[in-house]
Amino acid sequence: MTSASAPIAPHAAQRPEAGARQPSLTVLEAPLVRFAGVQKTYDGVTLVVRDLDLDIRRGEFLTLLGPSGSGKTTTLMMLAGFETPTSGEISLAGTPITRTPPHKRNFGMVFQNYALFPHMTVEQNVGYPLSVRGVSRSQCREKVQRALDMVQMANLSARHPAQLSGGQQQRVALARALVFEPQLVLMDEPLGALDKQLREHMQLELKELHRRLGVTFVYVTHDQSEALAMSDRVAVFNDGMIQQIDRVDRLYEAPANRFVAGFVGDGTTLEGVVVGSSGTGCIVGLPNGVRVSGVNVNGAQPGERVLCGVRPERIELTGVLNQANTFEATVADVIYFGDHLRLRCNLPQQQDAMVKLPLGRHDIPAIGDTVFLYAAEEYLRVYR
Repeated sequence: MTSASAPIAPHAAQRPEAGARQPSLTVLEAPLVRFAGVQKTYDGVTLVVRDLDLDIRRGEFLTLLGPSGSGKTTTLMMLAGFETPTSGEISLAGTPITRTPPHKRNFGMVFQNYALFPHMTVEQNVGYPLSVRGVSRSQCREKVQRALDMVQMANLSARHPAQLSGGQQQRVALARALVFEPQLVLMDEPLGALDKQLREHMQLELKELHRRLGVTFVYVTHDQSEALAMSDRVAVFNDGMIQQIDRVDRLYEAPANRFVAGFVGDGTTLEGVVVGSSGTGCIVGLPNGVRVSGVNVNGAQPGERVLCGVRPERIELTGVLNQANTFEATVADVIYFGDHLRLRCNLPQQQDAMVKLPLGRHDIPAIGDTVFLYAAEEYLRVYR
């Protein structure tokens, strides 16, 4: 984690296509870390990471998100120095670190299993990085106390890891990563071993700690809800490439391609063929003869088969069938989610549509009812 406190720059432009190069930052917005043309292969044939261009800003919380095998963890390991790129360059504050060994990079690491020494107390575990760096005993005591205060663990400094809960062990691992004031803190699925309630609580704690310290976090997860809840920006990986990097709201509301739309958040999808254009959008003919208009994300041309995506909360129930972007459906199920209801609706020759409704709504359709669903053109995104 870097101790730099430079403000986070405005959001990055999204990558509309996989492999597109990320726009360069200005001199005033020089990144803390830069990946330039980085590739990684283990067998000399298959690229695990390909043509990676990525800028990490000072003080931001950046999450690398993607399914297993997408390249996100390999990217983190190359940044940490545990893996060496096959080609390309990684730089820190303008200085190449591609061949710099891990112990000289001054980065803190937090892993899923925490890797605490069971025979050491909390205080000794946190102080270990300082002892191997030759920090004096008095300075070590002061820095350990400060780190434990950050994570609210000072009152448990004499305990051993076996005497701590999973959340407390996670805090100790984080304090150990912070104690020597590293350039970055790199976290590889650190909350994966916790139960749902504790994991959500720790997400809030990590986000608040990041906000309070103003340091740089690089976080790896496959959990898209976790990424959206914690991050300033998210880089979505698939097949060794960044599919999109953006602010969390842009990532959710404006996915750059089919993969991002399907991987981040829930959505209803409609298959069809482009039959015309509509300003900056296009008109799609569905198999049942209905036509809908949406945002033409990837430049789909007439005659192309496309996928239309819309979020469940953007679909409205309407009593009018003849208005634009409205289609008929049959309610197959009403699902209670605690804070909202969802209707699962059958559509002719399509996958089921999901509609999100607030709990206070009184006119909830019953299973078997015919309903009319409306998706506004600005929320219906069309992907090649």
